[in-house]
Formats: sequence, C-alpha cells, structure tokens
Amino acid sequence: MEPRGSDRPATTPWPALIDQARHYPSPHNSQPIVVQPTSPTTATVFYDLDRGLPAESFGIPFAHVCGGVFLAGLAIVARAAGFVVRESLDLAPMDFGGHDRLHRLADVVLEPHEPTTADRDALDVFLARQTSRRPYDATTVDEEVLAGARAITASHGHVLRSTTEAAVVDDLVRINQETLFDDLQDDAVHSEIMTWLRFSRRQAAETGDGLSAETMLLPGPVLRFAMGHRRLWTAPVVGDAVRRVYLGTMRGVRQLAWLEGPFAGPADHVEAGRTFLEVWLELSRHGVALHPFGTVITNPRSHAAFVRAVDVDESAGRMAWMLFRLGRSEPPPVAHRRPGAAMTIPAGARR
Repeated sequence: MEPRGSDRPATTPWPALIDQARHYPSPHNSQPIVVQPTSPTTATVFYDLDRGLPAESFGIPFAHVCGGVFLAGLAIVARAAGFVVRESLDLAPMDFGGHDRLHRLADVVLEPHEPTTADRDALDVFLARQTSRRPYDATTVDEEVLAGARAITASHGHVLRSTTEAAVVDDLVRINQETLFDDLQDDAVHSEIMTWLRFSRRQAAETGDGLSAETMLLPGPVLRFAMGHRRLWTAPVVGDAVRRVYLGTMRGVRQLAWLEGPFAGPADHVEAGRTFLEVWLELSRHGVALHPFGTVITNPRSHAAFVRAVDVDESAGRMAWMLFRLGRSEPPPVAHRRPGAAMTIPAGARR
C-alpha cells in the first residue's frame, strides 16, 4: 500500500471509481457527497452541507442515510473494479450551521479483490437503477422477489413491510399528496425545494443535479408557475387542477412498502442508507420500479398519519424511516449527474 498522502495519478483508481459511484441516489438529486483521495488506495468521504436539506425536520438524519447509500454504492463499484472497501466511519454530530461546510463521514481504504460475475452484475444494476415517477401498471410484486428484499433487510437488522390493501394504499397516496401541499406552505421548505428544481432540459443538463421537470413528468412552464404561485394551491379551481396533475402520475399504484428499524443515531442512519440501497437494487434486479415518498417520513403530521395507517411500533429507538411505491412502469427519463470531477477534491488540496 502506498504511504498515506502519496499521489500517483497515473495509477490511482479513484477517478474511475468516483465516476461510477456518482450514480448513487440522493434526496432531491442534490448529490452532496464529496471524496478526497489521499493516496491511490485511500480517501476521505465528506458530506457537503451546502448541498444538504436543512429545512427538513429530518435533514441531518437523512444526510447520514445518504452517506450510507453512497458508501454502499462505492463498495459495489469497487468490487467490480477489483477492490473491497474498508471503512472507518466518523459519527460526529452534523451541524448545518457550522463553519466547516464539508462534514467528514468516513475514511476508506481499498484492498485487492478478485471480481466475480456477481460483482459485475451488481455494478450493472447499480448503474441502471432509476427513480420512476411514471404511472405504474397496476400489478403487484411477486412474493418471491419481496422475500429476497426482506432477507437483505433483515441482514441489516431492519424489517421490510408492504401492503396491497386498496384502502391503505389510497390513503397513503393521499397523505403523500397532501404532504407536498402542506410542506410548500412552509417558506423555508419552499425556498429549499425551489433551489433544486430544474425547469428545462437545458438547465438540468447544465447543473447536472436537482429535480428536473422532465423526471417529474411536468412541462417546465407548468412546474415553474405552480411552484411560483403556491398560495393559489388552496384556491378551488387552481388547487384542484394541481392535485389532478399530481395524482395523474400516481396512476396504477397497487402496492406500497416501507422499512422499519433502528433509527436513533448516526450509526443507525448510515446503516439504514446501506439497507435502502441494497433493497432498491434487489428490486431493480427483478425489473421492479421504486419511488420514495420521503416527505411523508419527514413531515411530522404526515409521519404520524402514516404510522397510524399501517400500525408501526416506533418505540425503543426504532422508526418507520422509508416509504415508497413499487411496481412496474415504463422507463423513466434519465436524471442528470454531475461529473466525477465535481465531487472530487484533489489529493493534498485544502478544503
């Protein structure tokens, strides 16, 4: 292994690894993870607080969840390239108001590994994974597929539950829609979401991040008007129209699923992130589409309604921390990603 701090650009695997690992999912497609290689086999992983979501009530916990998602993705990318990743997590408290805008999440070390066919297949699934906000085809997921996802979840100490009960599904879809309307009446949340909306294909391509109108299945001018005139959402005609447009993308939803487990501190949050990505990839491997209902979890009123609707026990540091619709859909538009260089700090550079 090279001494820590050495730099041999001609042999370092980090540019190629980061270029693939950048395809990890993140809230609002904000892509907050930053990597600083410190040698050809070592690096430090940071969370860029300026790309976080401080207005959300669970902004800090889900920042650590995002870190867990990235680290799980990096492990997949590395194995296919001939490495296993050894981690040393930094579980220090995160502070969106702090002076240092890069919060250290982990130091990682690459160790040699002989790639297998399974490793290469896992990479293919990771790179192909997408969030689908398209209407679903009104079918449910095979129990055998769910059993595989449940086994993965259990291996991390969590539980995957699902429902196809029409009344519950309809109730939770309604709660998700009302949550969006409720959140956008909060000035801080509205301002934060506006930061991440991309109203045209060109804007989405130029920034390489955020929630594009295309992936949200809305014409850019319609999305811009609706988000810029949120007070009209409570008006009888305009509000009804916006609801109809939103619920149109929810057609064919027959099944919802959620994850429950330890969620009391940073270590739990990072592990939750690993769990979520592995479950997502297992479902994707079988052609199952997925769309997280994150705001139902982070909005306190909606979260309480969700917990009542599905009878979750959130005692003893456990929580239902992820809710999503799942099924099958037409391929969704591709969400843009920033280039690997944009999430890389050169070795030896000052932060």
